[in-house]
This record gives sequence, C-alpha cells and structure tokens, in this order.
Amino acid sequence: MKCMYNNFTEVSQMLFSIWSLNGTLINLGLDRRRRLSGGNLIISSLDRHQDVGMYQCMAYNTVGAILSRRASLQFAYLDHFKVHTRSAVSVREGQGVVLLCGTPTSSGDLTYAWVFNEYPYFVQQDNRRFVSQQTGNLYIAKVEPSDVGNYTCVVMNSITKGKVHSSPTSLILRTDGVMGEYEPKIEVNFPDNVPAAKGSTVTLECFALGNPVPEITWKRANGVPFPSKVKMKYSNAVLEIPSFQQDDTGGYECVAENKMGKNTAAGRLAFYAKPQWIQTMKDTALAIEERLHWECRANGRPRPSYTWLKNGQTSQKTKKRDGVLSVSVLTLSDAGMYQCVAENKHGIIYFAAELMVLASPPDFTGNVLRALLKAKAGTTVTLECKPQAYPLASILWKKGNLPIHTKDRITLSPDGTLRLANVSKSDAGSYTCFARNRFGMSSTTGRLLVTDPTRIIQGPVNMEIIVGESIVLPCQVASDPVLDVSFSWAFNGQLIAKGDGHFELVGGSKQIIKNIQLYHAGKYICVVDTDVESLSAVAVLIVKGPPSPPDSVTVEEVTDSTAQLTWSPGRDNGSPITNYLIQTRTPFTVGWQRVNTVPEIIDGNTLTATVVDLNAWVEYEFRVLAKNSVGVGEPSPVSVKTRTEDAVPDAAPGDVGGGGGSRSELVITWEPVPEELQNGESFGYIIAFRAFGEVTWTHVATSAPGASRYVYRNDSIAPFSPFHVKVGTYNSKGQGPFSPVVTIYSAEIEPSGMPAGVWARSVSASEIEVNWQALSFTPERVLGYEVHFTLLNGNRNHSQHNSNACHHPCCTLKAITSKLCRRHGNGCFSWATVIAKIIQFFVPTRQKTCQRVFKRTKENCLSTCLFMLLSVIGYHDTELRNSLHCNTVPDLMWE
Repeated sequence: MKCMYNNFTEVSQMLFSIWSLNGTLINLGLDRRRRLSGGNLIISSLDRHQDVGMYQCMAYNTVGAILSRRASLQFAYLDHFKVHTRSAVSVREGQGVVLLCGTPTSSGDLTYAWVFNEYPYFVQQDNRRFVSQQTGNLYIAKVEPSDVGNYTCVVMNSITKGKVHSSPTSLILRTDGVMGEYEPKIEVNFPDNVPAAKGSTVTLECFALGNPVPEITWKRANGVPFPSKVKMKYSNAVLEIPSFQQDDTGGYECVAENKMGKNTAAGRLAFYAKPQWIQTMKDTALAIEERLHWECRANGRPRPSYTWLKNGQTSQKTKKRDGVLSVSVLTLSDAGMYQCVAENKHGIIYFAAELMVLASPPDFTGNVLRALLKAKAGTTVTLECKPQAYPLASILWKKGNLPIHTKDRITLSPDGTLRLANVSKSDAGSYTCFARNRFGMSSTTGRLLVTDPTRIIQGPVNMEIIVGESIVLPCQVASDPVLDVSFSWAFNGQLIAKGDGHFELVGGSKQIIKNIQLYHAGKYICVVDTDVESLSAVAVLIVKGPPSPPDSVTVEEVTDSTAQLTWSPGRDNGSPITNYLIQTRTPFTVGWQRVNTVPEIIDGNTLTATVVDLNAWVEYEFRVLAKNSVGVGEPSPVSVKTRTEDAVPDAAPGDVGGGGGSRSELVITWEPVPEELQNGESFGYIIAFRAFGEVTWTHVATSAPGASRYVYRNDSIAPFSPFHVKVGTYNSKGQGPFSPVVTIYSAEIEPSGMPAGVWARSVSASEIEVNWQALSFTPERVLGYEVHFTLLNGNRNHSQHNSNACHHPCCTLKAITSKLCRRHGNGCFSWATVIAKIIQFFVPTRQKTCQRVFKRTKENCLSTCLFMLLSVIGYHDTELRNSLHCNTVPDLMWE
C-alpha cells in the first residue's frame, strides 16, 4: 500500500510514516509479514482473517504530521455449501413455490443460477420462473407437472470466479388435488430506501406468485414516464436504470396483477455522492499574535460533516464550526500541519495545509532603500519601508536628524510608506526609516536627488513618403546633466531591433529609415528614458507607392472588335487610384500593347471598361494596371485567353502591281494581308482584272491566305497591253474590300526590226567609229542597241557587257578587256573571234545614227576588224531605267 504526500509542503525534509489497521497502530517490530519501503506498507503472505480491515498512513517530519485517506482491504472468497440432504418440497399443481438457495459465507459480488435435474440444464427464466440475484432463490409463480424434478443452486464469485453447487432439492406434486386460482403474492421486492451513486447502474427486482401467473408492471410514483435508457428484463421482473442521475431519484412501484387481483410493492431511490472539495485552504505563514481563519467546503449526498486535525490529531484549542477553523491569537505552538476532513456515510476526504507562525526582529535584508534615488521636480516620490518583522514593526522616518510627520505635501501611510508630493530641490537629502518590534530594531537609509524635467526639443513629425526614399526621424532632448539618457525607437508598438537593413540609429537618437517600403507605414515613437522619467514623441509615417496590382480580370462580353472587362481593385498604397490602363497581347504582337477603351480614360472608381478597335478572330490576353499620383503599379494577373468573334475582312491587300512574265501572260502581285487582319477562317483573295476599254471584270479566287502572286495566261493577250487590276479579300463571313485599281502591262516580246545603214570609220590608230540608222518604227518597245564586232583571222571570242544610262542619242562606250589577243609573227595578233556588246539605252525613235568608238593600243591591228550590228535589245525593267545615269561611259580597250 502506497503512502503519498500530495499535500505535504516540506518534502525536502526527511519524511517518516506509520500505519494503523482499524484504528490500531501496526507494530512493525513484532510483525514479520509487514514491512515499510519508502513509506509504503508491504504485506506478504496475506491472511484474510488477520489482514482484512481499514488501513491508514500517517506521514510526519519536523514540521508536523498528516493522515492519508483510508483504504479498505477486503478478501473475495466463496465457501462451500454445507453437505447435507435437503428435504423435498411438496406442492399442489397450480400452487406457487420458493426454493431457497442458502448461500454459503462469502465476500465479493455473487451471481446465481439453478440446474434442473442435471448439469448443464439450467432453469430458463420466464414469466413463471425467476432467479433472484439478490437472494439467490428460485421462484416459480405457478407449479406445473413439468416442474417436477431435482433443483441445484449454483453460486459463482465474480472476482475469484469460484463456483459452488448446493445439494439438490426435490420438487414433487401432492396428490390431494389442484390449487385453485388466487391473487398475486409478491415474494421478491426491493427496500423502502435504495441509495444509488451517480453514474452507477441500479437494478430493482419484483416477482410474485399467483394463479393465473401474474403480470408485472412498473411505474414511477410521480407519474413521469421512464426515459429511454431504462430497461425491463426477464418478463419485467427486473428494472434496470443505467448511469443513475439526480433526475432518476424518487418513488418506484411494482404492480403484480392477475384476474384474481393485484398487489403492489413500493420504494424510493435516493441519490448519494461521496464528498468532493469545492473550497480548500492554502499553506499560510502568519506572524505571532495574528489571527488565523481557514475555511474548507465539500459537496456530497448526504451533506458532509467536517473535522479538523492538527498533526494527525483533533485539536482542542481551535474553534471549529462547519468547515471553519479560526485562531484569534497565534502562538508559536500553533505551527504545524492541519487537515480538513469532510465525511459522509459514503466516503471521507482529507486536505492538508501548513501553518507557519513567525517571530523575528525587523530585517531590511533584500528590501533596503536605494542608496541614491533621483526624482524629477514636480513629481511624487514614494519611499517604502518594508522590513521583514514578526510581529509587524512600528515605523519612524527621519530626514537627516529631523523626524518626519504628515503635513501638506508629506504623507505617512500605516504600512510605513512615505510619500512626498510635488517635490522640489529643497526636498533633496538623506532619508532614514527606523523599524522596531518587541524582538529588536533596524534601519535603512537612502539619498534623494531632485532633477530638472527632461524635454524633447525636436521630435519626429508626421510625414508622407514615396516608396524607395530615405528619411531621418530626429529626436533631440534637453535634460539635467546628472541624468543618464537613453533613446529607443518603436514601430507600431514593437521595438526596432538592430540588424534590420532598413533602420539605422545615428548619433544615439536619430532614426534613419532607408529605402522605405509600403510596410514601413505606421506609428513611430521615440522613447527617451532617464533615471527619473520616461517620455516619448510620436510621428505617423504615411508611405505612398504605386497601386498594387488589380485582381480578377474577367472578360465579360466579346464581339468581333470589342471586349468588355471587369476587375477588382488592388490596394491604393497611400495614394488614391486615379485611373486604370488596359494592355493586351496577341500571338502577333511583340510584348504588351496599350489599347483603346470606352471610356477613353478609366477613372479610379471605375472597375469595368470596353476595349475597342480589336481585330476580329484573334486570340487576346488582357491585363490591367492601376495608376495614382506616385506612378503606375505592377500589372494584374493575365486574363484567360479570349478570341474575338469572326467578321467580314476589312483590310485589302497592299502594293498591288505586276507585269513581266512570259508571252501571253498577265502577272499580278500584291502584299498578303497579315493573319491578324484576316478576321476569320477560310481566308482568301479575289483577283479582278480587265483590259483597257473593257467594262466587264474577270474575277479569279485563290484560297491560299499567304498567296502574293497570280499569273493569267491567254494567247489572245497582246504584248505589253495595259490592264486595270484590283485585288480583294474574303473569308467564311463574306467578301471584304478591294484594293485601289492599278494599271499593269502584259508581258513584252523582243523587237522584230533591225537597224540599217551600219558603217564604220577609223578615227585614230586606236579608235574606230561605228554608225547605223536607228529604227524609225516598231510595234515593240525599243530600249537600246547591241553592237557585235569580230576580229578577222581570229580564233577566240570574247564579249563584255556594260550598261550605263545615257540621255544623249549616241554616247561612246568603252569596254575593258585583258589578254584578248596575243603576239603572232611580225607583231600582229592572232585573234579568236571577239564579240563586244555595246549597249545604248533609251534611243529615241527619231534618232537616225549612232556612233561607237573603239580604241586599240596594240599596233594597228584594229584595221583588220570587221563590225556588224547584230540585234536590237528591248528593255522594259522600270527600276533599271530609273537607276541609270548619263555621264558614265564604259570603255572597250585592248592591251
């Protein structure tokens, strides 16, 4: 058995314990079976006759003693039935009978059963037969012939699981007739008062004999129906109430009834509870001659009674009443361990506390006056005189050698505290507190220094700052030179810690805030601490920044050229939002682009807008940016990709032109329409053309969106014939616009005529002039002439073509060649055939002759050259014509 010291305060001291059994001290010196271990009682070789009973431990040390709660030691057992032959029970048929079990001596909960004739045939309980678990008897309400036989009572101990059998009892029928009908007779009932603990399961039995077999019913005396938790067993012979509560108390009635009459048994269920503490006392230290008042309270059913113990014994000196312990004048002998005991018939509880009675002279150890106390002029100074003294000491104050009494600004409290109101420089000096009781006297001294008030002469001011800027918050004071002054800064109620890269304390008082962010907005406090006071200055810092990103950008409605957007605002970050900007992105744009909206300017209170001038059938993403006086904030999250509706094309191909090609061809070219302007699916081009003078257009369609050229072939097309041409667009929604009409010429062919009157003359030893008659009329366009020449007896050919513009009817062309002839014989050249092409551009049809001069530097071999005009070349390339210039003259030379 354990002896716990839950309420013993002086557990650091050596503890001892003694045990008692049934109120008698156990003498461990004479008992070899019992011994102590750490205060616990150990019993070996338990004996149910010697060791049964109520045990209690007393723990004690130099402070006092306390009793433990009581512990009951019981032994569960079940003795055998006495061995003897039981008399037979003879009854008439129809008569009721009770077979007695005769339970042997036992301890512990028992259960009962009856064997009919032989094991394991047990009597089955029904409305006619009942085995009481209270008495162990077998009750048969109305005997029938089938009941004749031998009956054995079986008893089992629920704790030891031991089981014993009685001698059999024979039940026989009398032969002198059958029992007539009679009213019920209740043989099993319950006491007039049944105590029941909270939460327990309560079982009530009721069974009656009678002919016919009685019917059992139950009811409450107050007429209240049974709650659903109540159970009826064994044909209503047993009423079971689980989890018993206060509401279940009251009168209960059992009614046994048959046609001959009825009988009633009644009793009351009473709620009981063991004591439980609701108020206890605490360990207390009081000075000698002071008054003690302790009170403890417990609830329980029935109401508990109280007992007070001192050191485990009832105290005679104390005044006790209903849980209250009082001592008017404490002495040293009153010190000790006290216990409040609350008890009713269902249980007993203990609570312990220590009473210390103190007696000592005044002692200022740990509570002396400060050697130097600084105070600001005009304030109130409090000097406490609190020595440790038992009993309390009387107090006397002196300034220097003069006693201090209560007057004007000076107050002396009963507890010895001295208060000086509105102090000035004259109050400075030495103060001494004297304390005295009947055990002695002691004193403590301190000096008061009165200082001038500290003032903040420059503190921080409210400011509005832009994100990213840096500021200095000043905090400058004027103070008495004898004071130690320290500065600290707080931001929104929290001290600013060192190590934060944004904050820096400069000069001991100035607070620098670098690279201010939005979260730096709030209240800044400069706290000035001195020896005598603490003062502060407050400034509110408003940080403004670009707005936070808008959120929840949603495309509400889409057409072929518009999209309606809605969004939710972000934080304005200290500056109201003035307007919103909308940007869009498509697969065809580089980055985000600003778009046109309705309204054109979206003010800060508007959270919806319509984006206009969008291209049809293009997939768009949108984002919204907010702007305030500080700037434009970060963009919102991107909206879901949304495609505009398709529409008829509204863009025509650009740069329509053409020309050239082969005979009988009309070549038409254009710049394709970009994909983002095609406005829908199934995009293509419509090419329309007609010859000059015709009214009807010829239309041709191509379904290739990237097409940029179309060739129309027809043998009836005359060379270099003018045509009107335009190119349009279409898609699945319909036909779009055409380009402006342009004039394009069909393909040209080479000139059909040739120049006449070709002749040449020698100009010098190195030059020959060639002349011919220009063509006066040809249906083809003539752009220039080509001159071929051949060196006689030559075996090599060479030609070089140079082209330059010339506005004159005939210009000199020089072609430069190298290594075209070689030395042969007496200095003449052995030549291959050499053809030089000399081109004259833009020869007017009115020109009759054209001259060419050729230079020869190698002797006079040029006299052997024969010139022949081979052909006329027609040029129709407009760019080439426009890029040529007159003054450039190519030369033809021989080395």
